[in-house]
Amino acid sequence: MSKNSENKDYEPRATSSRVSYALIAVGVVVVALVVGGILWQSNKSYPPVDDKVLAENASFIVGDRTAPETIDVFEDFHCPHCKEFEAKSGAAIQAAVVAGKVRVRYHLLNFLDKESDSGDFSSRGAGAVLCVARNDNRDVFWKLHSQLFAKSGDDPSNADIAELARAAGASPATVTCIADGKLVDEARSMADASSGQLENSTKGSVVTPTVLSAGTVVDGITDGPGWLDDVIANPPKS
Repeated sequence: MSKNSENKDYEPRATSSRVSYALIAVGVVVVALVVGGILWQSNKSYPPVDDKVLAENASFIVGDRTAPETIDVFEDFHCPHCKEFEAKSGAAIQAAVVAGKVRVRYHLLNFLDKESDSGDFSSRGAGAVLCVARNDNRDVFWKLHSQLFAKSGDDPSNADIAELARAAGASPATVTCIADGKLVDEARSMADASSGQLENSTKGSVVTPTVLSAGTVVDGITDGPGWLDDVIANPPKS
């Protein structure tokens, strides 16, 4: 006896086939989107790096305008590799600036905000640097810059960062600016603009730390300060 005669309510079901076809169709669409995205990315054109945009959106600039070489340093305060970069090359950069050999434009990015417990440490750190830029000198910046990397794993509050700035010699105006988070939103906008220029230079990759010289990525920056000697001696042509 057939199954049909055993169960008069039985009806043949083609649902499983339709589901299979639907899943196949979805898979085809997903693959097409992925392939299309890859092709779009590979064919995307990137304009030349705009030095004016870099200059206008640097969080802090140190060094004489007459220095023979200008470099752009891209960092994120929540980036462990940036912390290592600061430990290995920070002193050499400062020495080169004081000696008049280089002018440095620091760009504090914030794409690692979400990785911090507060969800915005990178932006708040960048905002703090802007407060220093408006009121204090490079020595205060260098001290706070170093301390923010040292404290990055602790995710300090605005009040904590303000106290670090005070200990670094910041003015009362800077301390209040940091404690109130006055320039965090402006720091975010500047980070976006700087990230766009970094993306143009690297053809789509935004990674920290990165150093640009004449809009060109400098190699070997995580190996120690030798890269800086090379840039000063043999700056790339723009």
